Amino acid sequence: MMQEKIDTPLFQRLRFVLVQSSRPGNIGAVARAMKTMGFSDLVLVNPRFPDALQHEEAVAFASGAHDVLAGARIVASIDEALEGCNYAAAVSARLREFSPPVAAPREVAAHLAATGGLRAAVVLGNERFGLPNDIVEQCNVLINIPANPDYSSLNLAQAAQVVAYECRIAALDGQGPLASAVGFQGQAADLAQIEGMYEHLQQALVAIDFLDPLQPKKLMARLKRLFARTQLETEEVNIVRGIARHILQYRETGKK
Repeated sequence: MMQEKIDTPLFQRLRFVLVQSSRPGNIGAVARAMKTMGFSDLVLVNPRFPDALQHEEAVAFASGAHDVLAGARIVASIDEALEGCNYAAAVSARLREFSPPVAAPREVAAHLAATGGLRAAVVLGNERFGLPNDIVEQCNVLINIPANPDYSSLNLAQAAQVVAYECRIAALDGQGPLASAVGFQGQAADLAQIEGMYEHLQQALVAIDFLDPLQPKKLMARLKRLFARTQLETEEVNIVRGIARHILQYRETGKK
C-alpha cells in the first residue's frame, strides 16, 4: 500500500463517517456542510433508514449537495467505513474515561493538513446516543468542540460543519502549528493494521497470564489509549506484532 503524496490536498484525503444516523434530514444537512467546505467523501454506517441517501428528507436538506449524496456509501460496520484510512477522529461532546487524546477541531485540522501521509476519517455518532465507547477507543483522537459549557449540544450537521470549516481553513493555509512538530519517517499504519496488532498483543498477554480474559478490566482500553497518543507507523506495528508472536511461540514451545 503506497503512502499518500505529501502534496495531496486534504480535500481528497478526508472522509466523513456517520454512525447509525436516525434522521435522513441530518444526513442531507451533513452532505451540504461538507460540500460548502469542499469535501465529498461520505460514508454511512447502518443508518436507521436503508434508503437514507435517497430519502426525500435527505435530498431536501442537502439543498444542492446531491452529488455528495449520490457518491456516498452505506456499509455495515465501522471497520468497513474506515477501510483505507490510517487516522480517525471521533467527534463527541461527552468525554470518556478511556478515550484517546482530546483536541479541539482547529488542532486536529492543522495536524491533518500538515501531514500529507494521513488518509483520515471524521467519525460522528447517532443524534441521540452519540458514539459508543468501542468506536471512540478505536480512533486516534477525540474532537471536542469548545462550546458553551452550560449548553454544549450541537446537532449532527452543526458539528460536521464546524469540523469541515476548520479543515478547510487549515488546508487553504497550507501550514499548521503541528507542521514542524509532527511527521512520519515511514508509512502510517492503517487502522485495520493497528486493530490486528491489538488482537495479537491481547493473545500474547493472555498467554503469559498478564491479562485474565474472564476479568480483563480496563487493560486493553488503557493500552489503546497509550498507543493512540502516537501515530503508529507500519514498521512499528510490525515490531509489536513480532514481540507478540515470539511470546506466543515461546509459551507454546518453551524455546526462543
